[in-house]
Amino acid sequence: QVQLQESGGGSVQAGGSLRLSCAASGYTYSSYCVGWFRQAPGKERERVATIFTRDGDTYYRDSVKGRFTISQDNAKNTSYLQMDSLKPEDTGMYYCAAVASLRPTYCPLIGLAGYLYWGQGSQVTVSS
Repeated sequence: QVQLQESGGGSVQAGGSLRLSCAASGYTYSSYCVGWFRQAPGKERERVATIFTRDGDTYYRDSVKGRFTISQDNAKNTSYLQMDSLKPEDTGMYYCAAVASLRPTYCPLIGLAGYLYWGQGSQVTVSS
């Protein structure tokens, strides 16, 4: 059973930086899609970024391109989301999620229900 443990998050002022970590255990397949999602109060959960663990192929939603960086350390089975130049609209609960996959092209296309494993969530608050 795959388990995801998130860490990081917190409160920063606009323009600041935070880094989220997602440590996975129980991986049994050779490759996974790992995604970071966020949910603001009263809004739907949205995909922020994804990474394919085998080759590091990445996807970003337009609003975070150039500010957020997703990365993967396969030796540690840990994914990271480095968030720079944070804006108040980045505020929300951030979740990492994973699902086994053979192809990187699936990572940004798999719906929320397709990501089988989820972390507990980390709160990110950006004040203006």
